[in-house]
Amino acid sequence: VQLQASGGGLVQAGGSLRLSCTASERAFGNYATAWFRQAPGKAREFVAAIVGSGDYTLYSNSVKGRFTMSRDNAKNMVYLQMNSLKPEDTAVFYCAARRLALIRTKADDYDYWGQGTLVTVSS
Repeated sequence: VQLQASGGGLVQAGGSLRLSCTASERAFGNYATAWFRQAPGKAREFVAAIVGSGDYTLYSNSVKGRFTMSRDNAKNMVYLQMNSLKPEDTAVFYCAARRLALIRTKADDYDYWGQGTLVTVSS
């Protein structure tokens, strides 16, 4: 499975961005998908995940209430709508997928990774 993330950019604090991730796999609905991020000098951290069917999502405490993850399996796409962005959200965001439909929060549990898209939030 190849994943392609896009939608990053520079935004002011309080602004919004929508990240997209395109998958090459036709049976994408069988894959749980997640967003992780990595800030400069920091470890990669879990942001959000969604089950294969799209019926359930999980968020890290740091983004809960501000970010919304969704997916469109017919288009092989997942999205991350990011609102009320803060400077501490600045990071490279990666989409990831695992061969099972249930979500996990550890990066090691994901089998496929996109190349990352940079989000920069200015104060």
